[in-house]
Amino acid sequence: MSLRFPALTMLPLDRYATLLGSETMERIQLRVDTLRERLRGRIVWNVSSTAVSGGVAEMIRSLTAYARGAGVDARWAVIAGPTEFFRITKRLHNAIHGSAGDGSRLGEPERRLFEHVAIANAAELAPMVRPRDVVIVHDPQPVAMVPELVARGARVIWRCHIGPDAVNDEVERAWAFLAPYVRAADAYVFSRAAYVPASDLDASRAVVIPPTIDPFSAKNQSIGERCAISILDHVGLVRAADLATTCTFAREDGTPGRVDRCAEVVREGPPPPDTTPLVVQVSRWDRLKDPFGVIAGFARLAAEATRGAHLVLAGPAATGVSDDPEGASVLAAAIAHWRRLPDDVRRRVHLASLPTIDIDENAAMVNALQRHAAVIVQKSLHEGFGLTVTEAMWKARPIVASAVGGIQDQIDDGVHGLLLADPMDLDAFGRAIARVFADPAAARQMGARAHTRVIERYLGIDSLLRYGTLIELLDESPARVRFEDALAARL
Repeated sequence: MSLRFPALTMLPLDRYATLLGSETMERIQLRVDTLRERLRGRIVWNVSSTAVSGGVAEMIRSLTAYARGAGVDARWAVIAGPTEFFRITKRLHNAIHGSAGDGSRLGEPERRLFEHVAIANAAELAPMVRPRDVVIVHDPQPVAMVPELVARGARVIWRCHIGPDAVNDEVERAWAFLAPYVRAADAYVFSRAAYVPASDLDASRAVVIPPTIDPFSAKNQSIGERCAISILDHVGLVRAADLATTCTFAREDGTPGRVDRCAEVVREGPPPPDTTPLVVQVSRWDRLKDPFGVIAGFARLAAEATRGAHLVLAGPAATGVSDDPEGASVLAAAIAHWRRLPDDVRRRVHLASLPTIDIDENAAMVNALQRHAAVIVQKSLHEGFGLTVTEAMWKARPIVASAVGGIQDQIDDGVHGLLLADPMDLDAFGRAIARVFADPAAARQMGARAHTRVIERYLGIDSLLRYGTLIELLDESPARVRFEDALAARL
């Protein structure tokens, strides 16, 4: 077992001036200068369970790069553990969402292994952590490291990206398991106020920082339609009628990149022509993302209602996500659902596994797929926040999504997209997709309003300022002050 330290780059904050304007950037830069001085001589660590695939890894990579570009010594450590450890953490992940997952125990044997892995990882990281360093520990997987890092004299923040829409026995079971480690942290960061447990933690030490995107990343940077089609043709998701050039994209470090690898696609027949409308969901292969319901709901739609659209379910190669042992079985189950479809529907459904060997290349594939989509869906049964929705909003795409978790914070129904009150209602899911196709003008207007909302609320520079201000509050240790109130007063 050995920690990994992903390679990091430096990104300039001033690129945000193109979106926010020079006056706003001048105010932000003054604040950044103050926060940088406070962190001089200190390291800001991030600790997580994976460096690839999923919104958490993407946010850490982006935010550390901008922090480094601003002059902060930001670093990233990824924990290691045996397969059984990640089975336990997946069980916890599901339980926090209110789902039983595989239904396995969370008893003393599981706790002993959980702590054993944490102690081994903490023993490797602790000698690198100095008093007054800051450590942001992400999600349940590394949370048992918190007490050991606090003992080193670090300011420790536990960042929880997930949570339930309603508390049930599974949620309480998860918190009973996790709370003894979380309580040791100096502060807790949640994606939504509703995710803060009512009785397990000191609510005064909790703050809300919504997840955000990097609009300039390989996944979100602007590319033209022909470029998107060029990438999708190479990957094997569409068949282009005419391609004049091979498209490149900008990597995180600014160098040009090219999509060289192909997706593994389960389909019947050739890729659809690039003129075929695509209904797209991009997610991990996870039961909580309900790929089976997406397939079943799409199958109920008459082809005429969607102008002959095809469905593309895309996720990372199941072997490329080390902290999600259920990915391969969920993909296999989705393929089994696909095989049972009527012939005419099966020919219009494609299950694509995107390679993750090169994370920027993977991001460029997702960018092209989302930008080319006629409709982007996110029919999750539970959702921590739903950054795929944020990404779709940024790209001004029509969206149909479940009114669960953070999705309902991002989208006002009928304003920025269409929300499903009941994610299990397949008929309502189909009607919402058909509604987008029936009124393209309204869909474009929702997309434009969604893009504006991302600029107002969900850009990475906002997260940096909020984390920096929270660290400032921790240093000052204000007595009997609610961090959430103090944070709001300073922003």
